[in-house]
Amino acid sequence: MNTILTNSINKLIRHELLTHGEFVALLQGNSEDLRKTLAYEADQVRRKYFGNRVYIRGLIEFTNYCKNDCLYCGIRYSNSNAERYRLTEDEILLCCEQGHALGFRTFVLQGGEDPYFTDERMTKIVAKIHHLYPDCAITLSLGERSKESYQALYEAGAERYLLRHETATKAHYDQLHPSSMSFEHRMQCLQDLKDIGYQVGCGFMVGSPFQTIEMLANDLLFIQEFRPHMVGIGPFISHTDTPFRENKNGTLEDTLLLLSILRLMQPTLLLPATTALGTIAFNGREQGILAGANVVMPNLSPVSVRKQYSLYDNKICTGEESAQCINCLAGRMNGIDYEIVVDRGDAISSNCISLCD
Repeated sequence: MNTILTNSINKLIRHELLTHGEFVALLQGNSEDLRKTLAYEADQVRRKYFGNRVYIRGLIEFTNYCKNDCLYCGIRYSNSNAERYRLTEDEILLCCEQGHALGFRTFVLQGGEDPYFTDERMTKIVAKIHHLYPDCAITLSLGERSKESYQALYEAGAERYLLRHETATKAHYDQLHPSSMSFEHRMQCLQDLKDIGYQVGCGFMVGSPFQTIEMLANDLLFIQEFRPHMVGIGPFISHTDTPFRENKNGTLEDTLLLLSILRLMQPTLLLPATTALGTIAFNGREQGILAGANVVMPNLSPVSVRKQYSLYDNKICTGEESAQCINCLAGRMNGIDYEIVVDRGDAISSNCISLCD
C-alpha cells in the first residue's frame, strides 16, 4: 500500500479533512481489503452515535410527471412510454394514515418536478400531514423550486429536503442534463434550503455515464465543505427509455466503499442504503448497512402505481404491500444484528461530535 493511500486512510479514520488528491487515492485503491478496513471503521463510528438502530422512512412516490428531461431518468419528460400518474391529496393522506399505523414517523414525499403541484397545492398537503401527524417528520424531494417556495413549504411543516446534486463537476452535470437545467441553479437550491433551516440531503449516482474518479473526488470535497445532514448515493442503473440505455451500471463495490468513506468523513450523517443498491444485489441494502449506512426507505405508495415510478430498470419492491415491505426489511436487518426503529430519526448536530468524544 503506497504512502499517500496509507496517509489518506489514517486521516479519514481520524475524521480529518482530506484533499482532492487524498480522495482520489482512496478511490483508486479500491480493493476488498480496503473495503473491509473502512467498513469496519465505519461500523464502529456509526454504532458510537446510532447504536444498531436503522431508521425507516415511509416513501410516498406521489407523481411521475416531470418537466425535466434528464438523460438518465426513466420519468424524463420526453419518455412517451412512461405511464403517468398523480396521487390525489386524499390518496397521499391515506398513505400517511397507513404508514403511521405501521410505525413510520417520517414521511418522504417524492416526485418528479410536476408543475401541477403548485406551492398552493403542496403547502396545503404538507400542512394537513403536519396537522394530522404532529409526531412525524415530513421530508420533501421535489427537485428545484424557488427559495420562496422552499420557505413556504418549510413554514407549512416540512423539515427535511432531499435534493441530489448528482455531480459536483459542472462539465459532468452538463453531460447528464438538458441545456435548460443549470449546475449553478442546482447548487444555489441546496444553499437556499440550508439557509432556510431545513435538514438538507444531497447525493450522487455512483458510476454514472462519463464519471471519473476525479469527479467522484469532487463530490466528496463538496460534501466535506457543504456538510449536509443526509447524503443519498446509489449505483447508476440504466433505463431502457433513456439515451443512456446501453451504459454500464454502477457497481456494488464502488458504492460500498463510498458509503464507508462518507460515514467516516461525517460520523453523524443520515445515510440511506438505497433501493438501487438492493436492485443490483439481492443483499445490497444489508451490505450498505454493514458499510456504514443507517437509513432504509420502505415504499408506502399504492402498489397500483409503484411500477410506474420507474427511474431505472428492474426496481425492487414494486409489488409488496407496505406491511409486507416493512416486515421483510425488519427481518433482513435483524439478520445482520441491526434493528429498525420507529422514531423520527432526526439529524444529530455536528456539534455533538466533540461533546460525545
